[in-house]
Amino acid sequence: MFTHLHLHTEYSLLDATIRITDLVEKVKSSGMTSCAITDHGSMYGVFKFYTAMKEAGLKPIIGCEIYVAPRGMNQKEFGIDNKYFHLILLAKNLKGYKNLMKIVSVAHMDGFYSVSYTHLTLPTIYPV
Repeated sequence: MFTHLHLHTEYSLLDATIRITDLVEKVKSSGMTSCAITDHGSMYGVFKFYTAMKEAGLKPIIGCEIYVAPRGMNQKEFGIDNKYFHLILLAKNLKGYKNLMKIVSVAHMDGFYSVSYTHLTLPTIYPV
């Protein structure tokens, strides 16, 4: 069975247009049993997606496509630090979801340059 693990919704501004209600209908009509949401740098649609998928009897997979800073979140030199790359993170369980929320929140508060990006280190993902 096929499952989308990298999918953007209306909450990925200027990148996708599918609304969550339409997405859930399409997933169900295609015979899929699960789907992931991985919007760019945000998790604004997660609650709506999770609720709609559960109501439809489908398995929601929560994720985010984050922007990773090349040198660190606090370094913001044009020409170097605005050349970020993307990384898909998927939550395996509640602990993973909480860690993902923390990573995205810290990126929005501390890592914003041209986009809200983060610099991943093991302590960021696995707090001591």
